[in-house]
Amino acid sequence: MREELGVHERLEVHELMMFKSLCLTKASVMKGLVTDERLKTLMQQDTEMHMRHLEDLRSHLS
Repeated sequence: MREELGVHERLEVHELMMFKSLCLTKASVMKGLVTDERLKTLMQQDTEMHMRHLEDLRSHLS
């Protein structure tokens, strides 16, 4: 059974989503500037992780 989030909890989830969105944007931009392949791979993994986190957080709000 799914529990409803309170107003304060929804606000916290929204703040986390904004933070993760900013992290995703930064990682995506920086990945384009990197020339080292190992670092680029790590940044790609970081980008994918932030996308998964955003999807998980979004699911808590719907």
